[in-house]
Amino acid sequence: MKKIIYSLVLLVSSILYSSCNALDMAPEDYYGSGNFWNNEAQVRGYLFGMHAQLRDKYQMFFYLGEARGGTQRTGTSSQDTSLDDERIKTNLLNKDNTGIDNWNGLYNPLMNVNHFIQKVETECPFLSEENRKGYLAPAYGLRALYYFMLYRTYGGVPLVTTVELLNGKVSVDKFYIPRATAEETLALVKSDINKSEALYGPSFAITKRSEWSKAATLMLKAEIYLWSAKVATGNHAAAGKADLEVAKTALQPIIGKYELLPSFQELYSTKESKEIIFSIHFADTEASNWGGAFLYYNAVFLDQKYGRNGKLIKGDTLNLKGGNTLRHEYKEAFWKSYDEADTRRDATFMEYYNEAQMQTFGVVMKKGIGSVNATNNRIYDNDILVYRYADALLMMAEIENGLGNPCANYINEIRKRAYGKNYSPAVAYAEGTYADNELAILKERDKEFVWEGKRWFDVVRMRAADGSSLAFSAPANYPNTSPLILKENEHLLLWPVDVNTLTNNKELTQTPGY
Repeated sequence: MKKIIYSLVLLVSSILYSSCNALDMAPEDYYGSGNFWNNEAQVRGYLFGMHAQLRDKYQMFFYLGEARGGTQRTGTSSQDTSLDDERIKTNLLNKDNTGIDNWNGLYNPLMNVNHFIQKVETECPFLSEENRKGYLAPAYGLRALYYFMLYRTYGGVPLVTTVELLNGKVSVDKFYIPRATAEETLALVKSDINKSEALYGPSFAITKRSEWSKAATLMLKAEIYLWSAKVATGNHAAAGKADLEVAKTALQPIIGKYELLPSFQELYSTKESKEIIFSIHFADTEASNWGGAFLYYNAVFLDQKYGRNGKLIKGDTLNLKGGNTLRHEYKEAFWKSYDEADTRRDATFMEYYNEAQMQTFGVVMKKGIGSVNATNNRIYDNDILVYRYADALLMMAEIENGLGNPCANYINEIRKRAYGKNYSPAVAYAEGTYADNELAILKERDKEFVWEGKRWFDVVRMRAADGSSLAFSAPANYPNTSPLILKENEHLLLWPVDVNTLTNNKELTQTPGY
């Protein structure tokens, strides 16, 4: 029955945003068969399935939240492989080349979340009220996450909060849904995250890090209100200090409850650590991620590249056991932005050169390197970190800066771990102007959150002295000789909708500027 529900939800999604002639393919009684929603184990299993669907969509954090941020090399890699997604990474998007299509597929998992909320809110008499709230709290958090991703990507989007097939037979026109305004979309996001927080109540249990929790809800709430405070989208005007105060209140229970790991190197090799607030779980024989696409392939690397000591790299330095084709590579200018004494540089990257003279630079990203399993094979099983304590500290720094309060202490908590024994007053951050602090926080986040889906959203959200996005600021870019986006191309802060999606839903309109 779970498979039937999942298949039907996919069908509804395809009707909504891809096709309009398949409605009669599904029997009217699929949801009335009585074979599901009969006991709490099924509810628990469905919630687990929603987490699994989030894992299916894990690349959204990189593509929507990082790839456009100016840290990615384009064209041909240092290993002479073609690099993927050049239009996204260079912000050369237009109505015919949108980079992603069909809302990045996010309405499929949204349909399942909607179905879960409908059923658990209105049915399931076997649930106690306490348990009912316990299941609805993460569901509303997950729905807020998906819609917040859509909001930051497109602005106003179609708002779907029910599964119409549960409400009886409907016409195809029921599934033609126009884009809501940006203000309406943000209002739903805020409503959902506040419902999630209220449903969790006062308790603050730290559960398994790969399960949505109250802490994850509070982190997302802080992020939502921080964005709302600073970013004007469509008919939504930036809310300013009022929303900054809400974001600060959301983060306060997090501060001091979690900890930074002593060593940055430990982050990706230690699952369920005291720093992680919410992660997406990967494991051998269960699921692997795409970490290999950021690494080297032995056949085009060994005996061909040189290390920083000017010597030929002969052995399988990272023990990749063959490796994968390099499809995503970070820029030399970004790598050079790290101090040599900053331990994050070598924990995140391994640089190399095409010559002993070290003139032609290349780099692989090691955060997704995975592990070697019991059969001596390399597996890419690092968890994807969505929220961790370092993010809370740097968000708090940004909030305090926006409120006109000191923020250097939060930045320096991060730097102390980053520099370790090399930390000294010389590398500590001293308070500056609002604009100085904002840029310093951005640069700290850049170094801290490589491959964690933050950079594009950060540079769009954060502000220069004149109040404009740092996406238009040369000092915020890599290299710092020109801005990521020209001010006259401000429409590029949002993504266009692909032609097929527009064609298949007659109520949709294109993102302004495209």
